[in-house]
Amino acid sequence: MSAKEVLELLEQKNLKLAIAESLTGGLLCSELVSVAGASNVVLGSVVAYQSGLKSSALGVNSDLLSSQGAVDPEVAVQMAEGIRSRFSLQLLLPTDTVLGVSTTGVAGPLEQDGKPVGTVFIAVAGAKGVKVWEEHFSGDRAAIRYSTVQAAFSHIREYFAK
Repeated sequence: MSAKEVLELLEQKNLKLAIAESLTGGLLCSELVSVAGASNVVLGSVVAYQSGLKSSALGVNSDLLSSQGAVDPEVAVQMAEGIRSRFSLQLLLPTDTVLGVSTTGVAGPLEQDGKPVGTVFIAVAGAKGVKVWEEHFSGDRAAIRYSTVQAAFSHIREYFAK
């Protein structure tokens, strides 16, 4: 699924997109806003690369971050739910009109939090609840980050398939 197709899908569903990124460092949002008309759907993105920012800006539980590290499925879930609720509140939008997406993982070159390079968690949170996917990509940092963006696009579609 391409960035344009993601935007078209969300526009058809009258949804706005809020993005919380860690390992992708803004790449997910960048890919989406490279499409003309993205502003009809994309609200914005928070790049929370450091764990403290995941907690303070996105509401990820600090005890969870301390015990599990940032590369964890529940961290991805809390990032997606946090960005969704914060952007809804800040922009005075009904929560059910906002979809939250998050990315967290290890791009390398070294493992992190006991997780090998290429381990990625992507979460999507919306009116239908939250779903998280675990991925394992290979390649260098750039390849892992790009693969994560492409997987996020696919998972947004999958989120609505059920």
